[in-house]
Amino acid sequence: MDTTIFKQEKYLLFALLMALLALSLEHRLIGSGQMLALLTTGVLVFAILMASLRVAHHAEVLAEKYGEPYGTMILTISAVLVEVVILVVMLSHNPSPTLLRDTIYSAVMLDLNGILGFCAIIGGLKYGEQSYNVDSGNTYIVMILTAMGVSMIVPEFIAAVHWQTYSIFTIAIMILMYGIFLRLQVGQHSYFFSYAYAQHPHDAELGQPHHTQSSAKQSAALLVAGIVIIGVLAEVMSKSFDIGLAGMGMPPITAALLVAVMSASPEILTCVRAALANKMQPVVNIALGASLSTVILTVPVVGLLALLNNTPIEMAMTPIQTVMIFLTLMVASINLHDGETNAIEGMTHFVLFLTFIMLSFLGV
Repeated sequence: MDTTIFKQEKYLLFALLMALLALSLEHRLIGSGQMLALLTTGVLVFAILMASLRVAHHAEVLAEKYGEPYGTMILTISAVLVEVVILVVMLSHNPSPTLLRDTIYSAVMLDLNGILGFCAIIGGLKYGEQSYNVDSGNTYIVMILTAMGVSMIVPEFIAAVHWQTYSIFTIAIMILMYGIFLRLQVGQHSYFFSYAYAQHPHDAELGQPHHTQSSAKQSAALLVAGIVIIGVLAEVMSKSFDIGLAGMGMPPITAALLVAVMSASPEILTCVRAALANKMQPVVNIALGASLSTVILTVPVVGLLALLNNTPIEMAMTPIQTVMIFLTLMVASINLHDGETNAIEGMTHFVLFLTFIMLSFLGV
């Protein structure tokens, strides 16, 4: 193997080293007081972010090779896998009944309002209006609304005695929705999720380099390795997190917001690059696709875990969360109706994101 791979994968190697150290020193790190546990949490979160960046890079390599809509699927599913791994590990150590709900809510706020809003602002300030396929936005929004309605709004009206029955129903519905959506996305409606941009000489500088078949295979292996490393890091981080933040009065949503940020960090860089390259279609695909994938793939996995452990999970959103989700999807449906984004539309989403941050800080 060429030694240059070690230079290219320095972030992943750093994460691997931190994972090995964390496993070998786990009891000492989390058993030597709150300050050391807090410091450990910070280092492990940083290592997870480094590994996530490499996972995103290798997902982009595969995305370039297979094109749209497969590229978006690879990118979003990779991010959701990172999120699911962290969630499952954290729930196994601290079975919080609201962690899944709050993580999905935070991820949708981050993707639709934070990422999409910020990218529309910077892209709009640089280029004015940026084009994309309007069918993609409409399709994603109605899917997200349906998935979140079934799994996170309707449960408010389901009696506790029926939680297992409705959980099984929700798992089946999510799998059915994703199966049909996936078939249409890669089949007869694949053109919904692509847009033909004119080629410019500077595209090569702004875009990703071309990759060979061998590098694609290598990227697939390293992508899987990165997710495994993240799982190991999350194993120790979930314990140090609880000890480090104990008694500090942090908002209840802190853990969920941290998971959402860690899983979405690779998407942020990819979307920013696309917006600055005047290509809004990848931004729409990734921001909305990640939101949909977060709901439609995370709910069945963690729901099945809850059924196996016979431990109910609180999926019904709070009233303020429901209002914020409806505001977000309403604004998105208005802004994404014409096939073009601009800085004003981006600002409306980013204001909602800042409102979400303020509400999280206030603990509501």
